[in-house]
Amino acid sequence: MLLMILMKSLVIGGLVGFAVGAGAARMFHAPTAQGIGAFRTLGELNSCEGDAASHFSFGLGFFFNAWASSVAAGAFTQDVDHRVIPHWGAAALMSKNPNLAETLHNPRKMALACGLIGMVVVAFLNTTASAVPPSLQVTAVKVLVPAANMLVNIIMPVIFWLAAIEAGKRSGFWGTIFGGLAQLIMGNAVPGLVLGILIGKGVDDGGWNRITKSMMFSVVMLFVLSAFFRGFDLKMIESFHLAIPAWYELIHSTLKP
Repeated sequence: MLLMILMKSLVIGGLVGFAVGAGAARMFHAPTAQGIGAFRTLGELNSCEGDAASHFSFGLGFFFNAWASSVAAGAFTQDVDHRVIPHWGAAALMSKNPNLAETLHNPRKMALACGLIGMVVVAFLNTTASAVPPSLQVTAVKVLVPAANMLVNIIMPVIFWLAAIEAGKRSGFWGTIFGGLAQLIMGNAVPGLVLGILIGKGVDDGGWNRITKSMMFSVVMLFVLSAFFRGFDLKMIESFHLAIPAWYELIHSTLKP
């Protein structure tokens, strides 16, 4: 049974790592090449500023979260493919060559490195999760998961906020605004902080041109739609002790799935 889990994990981990590595690297070549990675993956890779130790430590923090989830719930978190594998792949390549163009931005090398790391990570998570007795699973639920959630929900937003402030006045300004909105609407400030950094640096580099204006419009619409479909607008109206208009409740009930 354990051997079968190991063999399947090696295949799945290799395929996932290969795709994640190539997709993350191709995002650095947009818009001339189409990327298949997540937007936050790009922002988090940039936040490590090409330092191998930073990439490794960043992935390590989320690895414990993924491990705890695997042991306790028997399921992977999104951190495995969004954060652990691409960051460790970048760290492995940069430990020998710090040139970003030849490492992090190279789809072929990132695909191969992340493929190997994906095999190791997925095999480790699956085999340890299947071998852990139920008594230790209870410990993971009560101890490891809350600790990992504290890392994601408290420590990481602070780190990204400091990175936004250090990136410049505009990045700090927009990072603080969007980070605060993301915390209120989504429950985690990191997505807003990453968007604020990108907008601030985009304005610093090219001013308020068509691209940066389009980005700002897209970000604003993202927050508006997220607030609407999460019911944040209704909660905000209620927090002011105001009555919610019937027509507005009708719109919510009609558009919400």
